[in-house]
Amino acid sequence: MSSDAVRAIGEEQVPYFRTAEFSETMKENEELVKKFAKAPEGARVVFITGSGTASMEATVMNVFTPKDRVLVVNGGSFGHRFVQLCEIHDIPHTEIKLDMGCALTAEHLAPYEDKGYTGFLVNLDETSTGVLYDIQLISDFCHRNGIFLVVDSISSFLADPFDMAKLGVDVMITGSQKALACPPGISLIVLAPNAVERVCSREVKSMYFNLKDALKNGERGQTPFTPAVGILRQINARLREIEQAGGVESENKRMAELAADFRSKIADMPFTIVSQSLSNAVTPLHPHNVSAYDIFLRLKDEYGIWICPNGGDMADKVFRVGHLGAITTDDNTTLVEALKDMQRRGLL
Repeated sequence: MSSDAVRAIGEEQVPYFRTAEFSETMKENEELVKKFAKAPEGARVVFITGSGTASMEATVMNVFTPKDRVLVVNGGSFGHRFVQLCEIHDIPHTEIKLDMGCALTAEHLAPYEDKGYTGFLVNLDETSTGVLYDIQLISDFCHRNGIFLVVDSISSFLADPFDMAKLGVDVMITGSQKALACPPGISLIVLAPNAVERVCSREVKSMYFNLKDALKNGERGQTPFTPAVGILRQINARLREIEQAGGVESENKRMAELAADFRSKIADMPFTIVSQSLSNAVTPLHPHNVSAYDIFLRLKDEYGIWICPNGGDMADKVFRVGHLGAITTDDNTTLVEALKDMQRRGLL
């Protein structure tokens, strides 16, 4: 949920963007994102007008080639998306396939030690199942094996502790619509210096997803093509809010408290939390007696409350409750009271 300040910008006329003022906004956005990601010295940020999938694809296209051998953690629909992108762009890859809700362990990685892999793709919080993978475990594995590490932090950025420099993450991806709590439409790619060098040394067969071109334009606080100007201004307001409220650590703490509050309030209800390793961003719930998608529809239509459904074969099995943005413990209570009312009515 967006703050009042972010929503207010959405009501304004969108200004022309090839100006010094907009360039300053973009440069501030880049510096604050790097600060909150704890990116290494010399890192850069690229802003893509497109969903998180756009930046996932742009990253795969710009940092890997058919000469690479990439490991992909596939524990849900977003891990599968990285698999699909590798297939589309002819990147040799191996899936580390995990069952729904399962954590990644050292045993999963052991078969791939010293096997010549050059890249690693992981969704840090596999949002479809709410599993937060052990990034320190992954980082240590990649360092031992000299592997280039790409982390999709689209739903975990700002929600869970993350130190890009200490972890040695080469690329971090995030988006405008999760903990940044702005409208969807912008995704961000944070590139460590070695990733910048890799991007700039390669030719990619794409106009829109050419990160070398984006980096060059970013030096003057601009983008190669027309961006989602309004959302980038909203991101600026949101980043400033976080900075004024105590920075990334304060935001991590706030979301952890919101998640703990919600989970305590539904402890005696007919749900199972399906994740073995929870993120602060989301609570994935499997209802014992009814369809998860029916719960989503009833909350939306009868109570005016939005939760997040799943798609595909998980639609009836799992729904998700987010703890991102301008949510409060009172909002948690409102949702829980609606669920309890459904239970009294025999609908849960």
